[in-house]
Amino acid sequence: MLAFLVQRISQAVLVMFVISVIAFAIQDGLGDPLQQMVGMSVSQDEREAIREEMGLNDPLVVQYVRFAGNALQGDLGISYFYGKPTMDVILEHLPATLELVIGASLIIIIFSVPIGVFAAIRPQAWLSKFFMGVSTVGISIPVFLTAIVLIQIFSIGVTVDWFPQDAGWGQWLNAALSTEGGLPSYGRGDDLTPLFGTWESGFFSQGGLLHLILPSVSLASIMLPLFIRLIRAEMMEVLQSDYIRYARAKGLSSSRVYFLHALKNTMLPVITVGGVQIGIMVAYTILTETVFQWPGVGLMFLEAITRSDIPLIVAYLMVVGLIFVITNTVVDLIYGLVNPTVKLTGKKA
Repeated sequence: MLAFLVQRISQAVLVMFVISVIAFAIQDGLGDPLQQMVGMSVSQDEREAIREEMGLNDPLVVQYVRFAGNALQGDLGISYFYGKPTMDVILEHLPATLELVIGASLIIIIFSVPIGVFAAIRPQAWLSKFFMGVSTVGISIPVFLTAIVLIQIFSIGVTVDWFPQDAGWGQWLNAALSTEGGLPSYGRGDDLTPLFGTWESGFFSQGGLLHLILPSVSLASIMLPLFIRLIRAEMMEVLQSDYIRYARAKGLSSSRVYFLHALKNTMLPVITVGGVQIGIMVAYTILTETVFQWPGVGLMFLEAITRSDIPLIVAYLMVVGLIFVITNTVVDLIYGLVNPTVKLTGKKA
């Protein structure tokens, strides 16, 4: 375990070094930060004095060393728009994004596992074919379109008048397909529960949960079809293995074979892919948060680009990169705990 942690920490440091170099290069390539800080009335001599004071005339290597040293201390600059440290701005918006990712992850886990297992056990059933067809369509639909459709149906409401009103069955179908809406589609609401410091959560109030439904479903729609198909494919492969045949030959019940022996080994690659996808979802929240005006780091990042808030853009890239690194390390640890035959060093016992 210790050797694995040392190895992973070394890899994490290397990855964060690469991310910091990319972030610094982006910072240098987005333009002159002095233009965002001073007005047109500032003279050229004053500009040069400010540039010298900020160290913008130093060689790039010196500027990067200073940037990396400040980053190690949690100092990623001052936001031009907010006028305060970028880490404070990110920490104010991060709870909303984490809440959204957790909500989407719960939806993915709750639905993907039983649907994927059922589709693997009963691949010829009409319900399995229906799930596979829907998952294929779901993979093809972009998240912003899903979000718009959800808002139209469940927030604004839809009135269907496709069938003749003079027929009883027509009235019934029109009423069944129509929706009145009512779910909130904007922001997190005001009914939030304080956790600690400035962090608040909507998980513990009715209003917060209602605001969370549509954005979570929209974000989950990206990964849910992928996980359903992944679990189905892995489960079908495991069910053809020799140890499953042996378990059946021993007379074990079908439920024990499916859920104790097969499912455990099915989840190993799912955990690996899932950890990476959860990190990707943090980046995918940009579109979801934009449509629903969800006040998370994704919307903050998009607004920072619009305002040319270079320090906030760089800080976002650094924080998201750190989240990826931490997520991958935790996934490797879980993988080793779930499968005791795999050593954390990567070699089988």
